[in-house]
Amino acid sequence: MRREESNGLLYYRFHSLAACGEIIHGVFTRLGGISHPPYHWLNVGSSVGDDQEAVDANHDLICRALGIRRADIATAYQVHSANVAVVGPKDRGRVALQTDALVTNTPGVFLMLRFADCVPILFYDPVQRAVGLAHAGWKGTLGRAVQKTVEAMVEVYGSRPADLIACIGPSIGPCCYQIGGDVAELVNKVFPSQPQLLCRQGDGSCHFDLWEANRLQLAAMGVHQVEVSGLCTACHNDEFFSHRADNGLTGRFAVVIGLTLGEED
Repeated sequence: MRREESNGLLYYRFHSLAACGEIIHGVFTRLGGISHPPYHWLNVGSSVGDDQEAVDANHDLICRALGIRRADIATAYQVHSANVAVVGPKDRGRVALQTDALVTNTPGVFLMLRFADCVPILFYDPVQRAVGLAHAGWKGTLGRAVQKTVEAMVEVYGSRPADLIACIGPSIGPCCYQIGGDVAELVNKVFPSQPQLLCRQGDGSCHFDLWEANRLQLAAMGVHQVEVSGLCTACHNDEFFSHRADNGLTGRFAVVIGLTLGEED
């Protein structure tokens, strides 16, 4: 990933997407905003207890960094589901309910979701000119959120999985993501032939590899152009909000993707 800074805001861009001229995207960190502890600094979550004026100001800072308008952002009320919403011109400034993945082929409409350990997955179809953004914790991963996002892009936009570029962003890594026995049982049911997804530790605990679980789903769908950030939000809690590392009291960082307005648009 490419580390960038704009007016004090630190964010990352994927090399594979940064090379595509019609894509605007950014994986923002917690650095550069105005929220106070424990939401310091660039919190974009409105339901975590932060001051709403600070949250709004942080949204404005992000838009300024990317050169986009807040009124052109479409987002979702995230519920750890595998639901996908198709976003069009009329969805500018709107919030899709009960949704954890968004897709659009409308230039100038920007998708944004919020994260604090769950996995951001960004999608780009350079042939059909469409993008997607998914939010997948263990529930979304086991519910096959990335698979359903790809299926939506195939059905709605005629995308071919082989053409898609997918990027797995910063999230809690297998180094830190300890799960209980009940979740481990579900992982074994959903991925019966992938025992490597569960990493047994010396103390008897079990860790889940969300990155590889989502990469395997993409590969099974025929998506082979996949860039994995490899950044663990718990290990890099100084840069990213982490629900696990911050003991549940923390903010949310933003991930944004959209198509630029071309001359023909």
